[in-house]
Amino acid sequence: MASDPSSIAGYRLLGRLGAGGMGVVYLGRTDSGELAAVKVTHADQADQADFRARFRREVEAARRVSSPWAVPVTGADPDAPEPWMATAFVAGPSLGEAVTAHGPLPERSVRLLGWSVARALAAVHAAGLVHRDVKPGNVLLAVDGPRLIDFGIARATGETALTATDMVVGTPGFLAPEQAEARTDAIGPPADVFALGCLLVYAATGRPPFGTGAVDALMYRTVHDEPDLTGVPEGLLGLVRACLAKDPAARPTAAEVGVQLVEDTPRDGAEWLPAPVVRTIAERSARMLALPDIDPTAPGTAPDAPAKRSRRGFLLLGAGAAVLAAGGGAFALFDRRDDNGSDGKHPAPKPRDTWSIGVLADLTGPAREIGRAQERGARLAVERFNAVHKGKPFTLELKVSDDRGDRTGALAAARRLTSDPSVLAVLGPTSDDTGIAALPAFEEAGVPLLTTSAGYNLFTLRGDAGSPPNTTVLRAIPNHFMAGVYLSWSVTLLPQIRRPGVLQERTDDQYSWQYTSGGRYGFKKAGLKPHYRVVPGRATDYRSIIGEMIDAGIDAYVHNGVRSTAVLAARALNELGFTGPRFTGQHVFGTEFLKEAGSAAENWFVCAPVMDPVQRAADTRQKAADRKLTQDFLDAHRKRYGTAPAYYTGESFDVVGLVASWLTTRAPKGPLTRKGLWEALREQKYTGAMGGYQFGDNGELTGVGTFLYGVQKGAYKYLGPAPAEPAKPAKA
Repeated sequence: MASDPSSIAGYRLLGRLGAGGMGVVYLGRTDSGELAAVKVTHADQADQADFRARFRREVEAARRVSSPWAVPVTGADPDAPEPWMATAFVAGPSLGEAVTAHGPLPERSVRLLGWSVARALAAVHAAGLVHRDVKPGNVLLAVDGPRLIDFGIARATGETALTATDMVVGTPGFLAPEQAEARTDAIGPPADVFALGCLLVYAATGRPPFGTGAVDALMYRTVHDEPDLTGVPEGLLGLVRACLAKDPAARPTAAEVGVQLVEDTPRDGAEWLPAPVVRTIAERSARMLALPDIDPTAPGTAPDAPAKRSRRGFLLLGAGAAVLAAGGGAFALFDRRDDNGSDGKHPAPKPRDTWSIGVLADLTGPAREIGRAQERGARLAVERFNAVHKGKPFTLELKVSDDRGDRTGALAAARRLTSDPSVLAVLGPTSDDTGIAALPAFEEAGVPLLTTSAGYNLFTLRGDAGSPPNTTVLRAIPNHFMAGVYLSWSVTLLPQIRRPGVLQERTDDQYSWQYTSGGRYGFKKAGLKPHYRVVPGRATDYRSIIGEMIDAGIDAYVHNGVRSTAVLAARALNELGFTGPRFTGQHVFGTEFLKEAGSAAENWFVCAPVMDPVQRAADTRQKAADRKLTQDFLDAHRKRYGTAPAYYTGESFDVVGLVASWLTTRAPKGPLTRKGLWEALREQKYTGAMGGYQFGDNGELTGVGTFLYGVQKGAYKYLGPAPAEPAKPAKA
């Protein structure tokens, strides 16, 4: 239209995408050639008392979210005479349009859709926001994956100031029960997870789980009725039911939904959408090529200087790439800059003289003893590097983010590191739970994550052949399954043991299940048939539990559970007069077990993925050169902190040293970059204060990496590495 401006704040407007009572959405282009959807509000709307506050809140909410699966804000001015906001342009239909035109999506498409939207929501929640309107119209389908849009009614968690108490916010049919009942104080991240469950049902079946019709009836069914899941693929039913739990506390987090979906999602990048939807995207992209010339502009809005490319030529480049990608059905994300940071038009940035290693750790939560040790080890390694190299080829800094052992804040804690361009690699996390929640930040940013304490198997391994390989995590300890194997083979070092009792206690279900699964394999290899017992995490009557196991004829006890229940088991074993050996693993190891169990901890055997550097330095079985490396580390720690290092300090010192060592050799060859760094670190063979480190193709530590301790006189005595195979049974 002649009244339309030709440009807004550097965006050249190419045509209208849509218009309504609130304003107009234009297709815009930046000077660098990026397409954007530019939303411009009518001046009369801007004059309303609370409009600018709402618009500003929408802009701020969208800017706080960092995810490749959420459409980013590229520019905005809420204070302009006609407030405007620009977001990246997505040349694809909404989920609602696609399902209406072509029917439900196949299971593979639903899984990838859910995985991506869950990742986007995890970023929303990590930013302290609740989207509150997750629906088919707010998910766009692009050739490189779906995008979550529209943060117009997003709120900070717990914020109610601009919402009437009895006002229902959201879209009926995709509302959580707490939204349908306008229980404002109860609306938090779980409401978005409920809506995601509704979205998955809609994508898989073509209909919402609570039907359609009158709004009142829809909201009643949402609050009181069970969802209609007819037609939902069997493999998705359990997850969808969990998302649609009436009780917000019973729903998984968005990060957990993403983890469950990615385990079984084929991610080879080919044809994630059915052919008819791909054709729709291609046709829409092609229609962009036929946009008419820019309309005459209103007086006083002189066009910008001509661009280097014609508008038609630019659209051919941008949309043509989308058509080609759509025709192959492939994911295609293009980086215009080369490895030196140049895009052919602008000079590469000046080389940095300071780079950073990050630490993501629990410094103030339940695993703070380990987290603080990891931070100290990393800091010592960085200080040593700077003392030796004196700023050449660069200075190294340490940047620390405390996840507090809380998985709900772990993603935000991770993003504080991954969003910093100076951070090349990160040591962490301290625990499995926070690692699961934080992992998306590292995957999306391409930042290697090196852990010395998180053994969850799926950080490095994949549940099926269709999932993409790990290219993010390097694990400097065994995974929990292999740790369970080595624990079982440690039991075989005592030849008198013929019927060990194995308790799987489910406070940390992933840990205990993986340890027990590894133990089953290990004991089978050893020719032993243990007595197994599984108990819930809430169990406290360990006299009865252990008594039943003793009655079953066990001659050794293996505790696959957490420290607090190991203390209960230790006391019960003593009270019942059990004289056989006791064994346990990583989650029990530490000084807290000794303090809490007291004398009941005596004569326990504990397998852990770390060594005591004091005992290693004194171990004459080690090579003299290796003992010197350990002693140098001990001396540096005592000088810096005034004490001997805690467990996990040495391994963290080594892992950061591994990274720093490679960066030193790479720096003279060109600018440092995150690109290819995981693979380069994975290929390293490194010897540090606590031993050697080498990784397999999947990022797993090669070798045993497990060490056996015995509790004697209230302290851990290092007995040596855990066996790499079962001990041979004694001859009769």
